[in-house]
Amino acid sequence: MTDTIETHTMAALVDNEAGVLARVVGLFSGRGYNIESLTVSEVDADNNLSRINIVTSGTPMVIEQIKAQLDRLVPVHRVADLTVDGEHIERELALLKVRCSGEKRVESLRIADIFKAKAVDATDRSFVFEITGSTSKINAFAELMEPLGLIDISRTGIAAISRGPDEL
Repeated sequence: MTDTIETHTMAALVDNEAGVLARVVGLFSGRGYNIESLTVSEVDADNNLSRINIVTSGTPMVIEQIKAQLDRLVPVHRVADLTVDGEHIERELALLKVRCSGEKRVESLRIADIFKAKAVDATDRSFVFEITGSTSKINAFAELMEPLGLIDISRTGIAAISRGPDEL
């Protein structure tokens, strides 16, 4: 069925200059497309280039429109739909603050150990855990921390890159 909503991860190589991110985000908001995750970072200082990773969803036709419209923006050098271009790796970083005491403290440390999360801050009443992995891993960790006293979460969004020797 062609009206099925799909989630895609796209990467764009863009000029690292003021206003580029606003133009890319404007393309999405102006057409009613949703951005589920957005990360931006300079990747080539010598050539003044940044990489934008965008996770979005829509029908296959909408995804193609997004890719084509991104490709036409002047400061965009290349666009790749990592979801269809081949195997890729996605990771996300999150910081989770858990307020707990007594047995819940012990349980939160036990779960953090299972998920390979690291306690990066601790007080007598709270922990801040750092966890890296897939979005589903972070969601599962947060879900388990909820009844133990999860009070705050900060997430980076998806960082993604294609597998193999080819560049963006």
